[in-house]
Amino acid sequence: MPNYSSSSMEVLNKYIAITSHVQAWPEESHFEVKTEPFLLSSPAPGDVIIKNLYVSVDPYQLNRMKSFSSSQGTSNFATGIEIGQPIAAYGVGRVVASSYPGLDKDDLVSGLITWGEYCVVKNGNMITKLDPSGFPLSRYVGILGLSGLTAYAGFFEICKPKKGDKVFVSAASGSVGNLAGQYAKLFGCYVVGCAGSQAKVDLLKEKLGFDDAFNYKDEPDLGSALKKYFPEGIDIYFDNVGSEMLEAAVANMNLFGRVAVCGVIAEYTDAGKRAAPNMLDVVYKRIRMQGFLAGDHYDLYAEFLSKTSDYLREGSIVPLEEISKGVESIPAAFIGLFRGSNVGKAMVQIFDD
Repeated sequence: MPNYSSSSMEVLNKYIAITSHVQAWPEESHFEVKTEPFLLSSPAPGDVIIKNLYVSVDPYQLNRMKSFSSSQGTSNFATGIEIGQPIAAYGVGRVVASSYPGLDKDDLVSGLITWGEYCVVKNGNMITKLDPSGFPLSRYVGILGLSGLTAYAGFFEICKPKKGDKVFVSAASGSVGNLAGQYAKLFGCYVVGCAGSQAKVDLLKEKLGFDDAFNYKDEPDLGSALKKYFPEGIDIYFDNVGSEMLEAAVANMNLFGRVAVCGVIAEYTDAGKRAAPNMLDVVYKRIRMQGFLAGDHYDLYAEFLSKTSDYLREGSIVPLEEISKGVESIPAAFIGLFRGSNVGKAMVQIFDD
């Protein structure tokens, strides 16, 4: 039966909006905290009112903040953001009131909510009832959420690994890269990652079990660096960066190499850094390059969730989370992604569990 709040309680809902479209680097001035009256009861037919508990911050959101149309760089998965309007984001919340069949008051849900304290989801769209199974709710924003599914699908479905493959992961301490590398190690591959500080390099080798890692900022020639770390060539490149990193990886790939193009964060803030890999290498080495989105691979979700949950219980995979607190901290957490300050999955806790 639909579950409605017993009283027409109204609150002031705080949420983050953009003040202008972002053309290059995001700054604090691009964001504002807005408040508006919000009714916590009597949802319209099919609607669900949600109290947001954890929300994700992700680099791809920057592309949604730019002033171009969906046909010029985004997709239906990442439509443009209107100035002054609430910003949709993946997260975990608790149902306050519902008129959508199958979701009742106090149910936990994961899916598309907002960078705010409360939101209304129309017709239960893009949210799923959540059974935390003993894990902290934050896990369902990171390793058991879209970041985990992205790494899992990208590595296993796009890269089609074989045991012993030599795997390179860029932005390897980030929310997806660290998991792609860990999946590769668990599968039986040789794995090298790159990151932007010695502390991150140490983490990759000492905590996450990468075979090796390097600070790309210390390497004047990325092609030579990769030749040093992969003297026998690269079989799989899990790309989170694009730009000259992709060019160097392609130059060092073996015959029938595979590239999973997950993200191009180096290109999000600077259109002049568009990658230009040697296409003769792509042709004559028969390299397969494929872009992908987690949303294309929801058919793998049950398999991914089961296997990754087992890895977590066994302690064979390490979750990395960086959690800020409060709606007001969302802009700083988001901007930090482009300054390289985050390790693992960046998210914001809006309310206590």
